[in-house]
Amino acid sequence: MSNGAATFLVILGIIIVIISQTLFIVPEREQALVLRLGDPVRIYAEPGLKWKVPLLEQVTTFDDRVLDADPPPEEIILADQKRLVIDTFARYKITDMLLFYKTLNNEAQAVTRLSNLINSQVRSRLGNVPLSAILSEQRAEIMAGISASVNREAQRFGVEIVDVRIGRADLPEQTSQSIYARMRSEREQEAAEFRAQGQELAQQITARADRERTVLISEARKNSEIIRGEGDQQAIKIYADAYSDDPEFYAFYRSLAAYRKSLDGENSTLVLSPDSEFFRFFRNSRP
Repeated sequence: MSNGAATFLVILGIIIVIISQTLFIVPEREQALVLRLGDPVRIYAEPGLKWKVPLLEQVTTFDDRVLDADPPPEEIILADQKRLVIDTFARYKITDMLLFYKTLNNEAQAVTRLSNLINSQVRSRLGNVPLSAILSEQRAEIMAGISASVNREAQRFGVEIVDVRIGRADLPEQTSQSIYARMRSEREQEAAEFRAQGQELAQQITARADRERTVLISEARKNSEIIRGEGDQQAIKIYADAYSDDPEFYAFYRSLAAYRKSLDGENSTLVLSPDSEFFRFFRNSRP
């Protein structure tokens, strides 16, 4: 390689390095701030190919889109002395890059400052409204007022607040446990009342059933005694009719029944006088 070609390549390399250190691209979703020894000198809000002085100037970029700020949850006492843990979120956009850099420097610092502003406004506004307002259609109006107040404060930092919303509103843990304990106590009390009512109804049903059972048994016994009495009456009448028709045969039949009953069994023994009236049919049976 000749000395001229080598010199050309060296010069070309130097030019390429200078161009790479001089030109830079601003993406479509970003905006750039050129700093010279730490001081801002130019702003590039539009995307495209831009320039800077090599070595003396540096480029800091910021997102040109709508950004999110998520403050930590905050416990707030409402106007009716109810406690709520409010978790809010906000969306903001950098509108004045130079002012934003001078006051906040970066997005992390912006989120911290905006979170403090949002929580402060939320405490101030929600502290003057009852819980019923947060749970009603007034919530949108309240949040619009908070968003407007935060936006007025945020303009000092070159930021525009797009929206502030309540992501979640919960009762504090201690309050939740207290409410749960009270609800459990109420449910247990209702269960005890239902159980007592059921036992009372069961006792009433049992007493009524026992009463009906006693009445039914009493009536059955009464009817059975009446039927037994009528049967005995008819039996006595039959016996009387039979005795009146043939007293001798009736006496003989009754004696046979007495013999059968008294001599029933394997070891039946009777000690009677031979001329006893019990054996009178045996005596008369001889020719």
